[in-house]
Amino acid sequence: MKFTNGYWMLRDEIEASYAVEYAKHTVNGNKLEVYLPAKHMSGRGDALNIALLTLTLSSPQEGVIKVSAVHHKGMPYKGPFAAVKNENPNVTIEDTEDQLIYKSGTLKAVIDKAPNAYKLAFYEGDTFLTESSFRNLAYMHNRETGKNYMVEQLLLDVGEYVYGLGERFTPFVKNGQIVEMWNEDGGTASEIAYKNIPFYITNKGYGVLVDNEGDVAYEIGSEKVERVQFSVESERLDYYFISGKTPMGTVEKYTELTGKPALPPAWSFGLWLTTSFTTDYDENTTSSFIQGMADRDIPLHVFHFDCYWMERFKWCNFQWDHEVTTDPKGMLKRYHDKGLKICVWINPYIGQQSELFEEGMEHGYFIKRIDGSVWQTDLWQPGMAVVDFTNPEACKWYQSKLKALLDDGVDCFKTDFGERIPVKGIQYYDGSDPVKMHNYFTFLYNKAVFEVLEKERGKGEAVLFARSATVGGQQFPAHWGGDCSATYVSMAETLRGGLSLSAGGFGFWSHDISGFEQTAPADIYKRWCQFGLLSSHSRLHGSSSYRVPWLFDEESCVILKEFVNLKCRLMPYIYEQAVKAHKNGTPVLRPMMLEFSEDRACDCLDLQYMFGPSLLVAPVFKESGEVSYYLPKGTWINLITGEKKEGGTWIKETHDYHSLPLMVRENTILPMGASETEAEYDYADGVTLVLSEFSDGASAEVEIPDTKGNTVMKAYAVRKGDEIEVSVEGRNGNFTVKNLGSGTVVVK
Repeated sequence: MKFTNGYWMLRDEIEASYAVEYAKHTVNGNKLEVYLPAKHMSGRGDALNIALLTLTLSSPQEGVIKVSAVHHKGMPYKGPFAAVKNENPNVTIEDTEDQLIYKSGTLKAVIDKAPNAYKLAFYEGDTFLTESSFRNLAYMHNRETGKNYMVEQLLLDVGEYVYGLGERFTPFVKNGQIVEMWNEDGGTASEIAYKNIPFYITNKGYGVLVDNEGDVAYEIGSEKVERVQFSVESERLDYYFISGKTPMGTVEKYTELTGKPALPPAWSFGLWLTTSFTTDYDENTTSSFIQGMADRDIPLHVFHFDCYWMERFKWCNFQWDHEVTTDPKGMLKRYHDKGLKICVWINPYIGQQSELFEEGMEHGYFIKRIDGSVWQTDLWQPGMAVVDFTNPEACKWYQSKLKALLDDGVDCFKTDFGERIPVKGIQYYDGSDPVKMHNYFTFLYNKAVFEVLEKERGKGEAVLFARSATVGGQQFPAHWGGDCSATYVSMAETLRGGLSLSAGGFGFWSHDISGFEQTAPADIYKRWCQFGLLSSHSRLHGSSSYRVPWLFDEESCVILKEFVNLKCRLMPYIYEQAVKAHKNGTPVLRPMMLEFSEDRACDCLDLQYMFGPSLLVAPVFKESGEVSYYLPKGTWINLITGEKKEGGTWIKETHDYHSLPLMVRENTILPMGASETEAEYDYADGVTLVLSEFSDGASAEVEIPDTKGNTVMKAYAVRKGDEIEVSVEGRNGNFTVKNLGSGTVVVK
């Protein structure tokens, strides 16, 4: 939201009260409270008839400083808010003649005491990060609307880039953009986002989380080109300044604050196939797809039933449409006997024709209007109501319907929607602010579903396929990118969304292979299969047509099989990265700048990514097979072709459908499993330790987990002259070594 006309002038309707100077402070435990008048205090009379902003610094964790700026403290400030974990860190507060210095670990905030010169500056050690100073922190009043806002502006340094703010399909670098935190169903071809996360990081290594689940508005070098501005309609603005010293370290620290991703089951990393949206769901059709994959030796691990597994107009009643599926429980058993897991589509809306509508209305389980009646709409399902997940009994009721499906043999749920949540004229059971609940609703929705899965299937066996999210939503994986189109342009924008989301601590992410809308030509289908199978989760899904490969061409069957086989063999590596995402908050699919923060050439790259720390993937986005990608310094080897490349430069290549740039980083041990058909198996049994190019003196290690995330084998390698010494702890003797680079391997 813009408040100014140029640098000096305010918009005609805006009155501003800026923090002008330090006046006084108090200390209470680890809290520092500072009083900031909106004009210079040259005498006692200046203290009258002005606004006074109260700035409070506190610290929930080491390396994190919370900033709270308040105008009128007595105004209601209702939740929900991000669930932040507090650890009571050691804090030091230093009061000098010229400054107040607030320290949490090596992060410090410095407030200048000089008259008429307010400044709040942040440092990592002695390294300056950013600051708020002249006409930055402010209270804004709109005379025309009567609305009031709190505004903060933080300095953008020369060459500083901003990333994140959720799954955004706009340019990866957010400088110059206007970003609104408002979950909506807008597809992947617009500035609207399903997953709005009011957290950004910069290539200077710090991050900022605005602690407001409402409509936070960002001007990122777009109103003042030197500043990141964020504002909320409120009398109060809270934000957390987070320093992990590097971009990746800050993402890890952010997930310490808002929650680590759960560890998904190993089987969920295999290939998912769906009915698609508006297609046929009868058992003859679905069984023909499953058998068709088997006939072509294409491994399949999860089968998904989309919306029309329920009868039209009755979404959601959580009952199979018996005109289409006459024996659902028997069908699920038959599919389980084929080794498949089963997923079904759900959403948080109950249509008026659903058998559950009267039940939910009678017990007060739906969001209500101010007058106490049920809020309803015809948008999506006729007369639908929305489950009120702030009501504990409504959560239990909703979960009981899911438990019945789990008892029948369903293994997981696609938690679709969660964005179409009313705001005006409604009330929640717990009295939450409807504006803040608009985005936060999806957290409660996915939490309720994830909890019943963990309870019924056990921890480590719960997984979702979720579309919407907010702060903390990373705890309930996995998420997918929403409605994309069957084009290369849409494939690229989908990748941008995933890269942006990873900057918000989302460890696991997927997308509709070959696009949801329209039907892709065979060319795009095959290229998207490569990209999709080199993502953490992989799903074939569409709208009005099926996504089985033989409907595109026979070569599509070959390419899909090759890349499913490859992903299955990579599962020891992928699941190791999944465990690290769970423990540390490091995303599996990540932008180049997150992994190579010291290489400025990586700052703006959004057509390639790192798949864990050791594999670089550059999807092909052209029918010609041409692809240009950047390799950081070092020696890289293509895992598929074996071709060796020296980094520190751009590479241009042409690939057929059987390959793409899948580059192994130097000084890497890449564990590849013995199975090319299963996603869940004994990863250490017969593992191949693939060695990349090792420079003299370089060493590497790798941990191989079991399917519960426990380390069962460790491998080490070090190059000494012409020899690479390899040693193994755990499953000794049950492995082989493959050397892609130079040097002679010696197994110790």
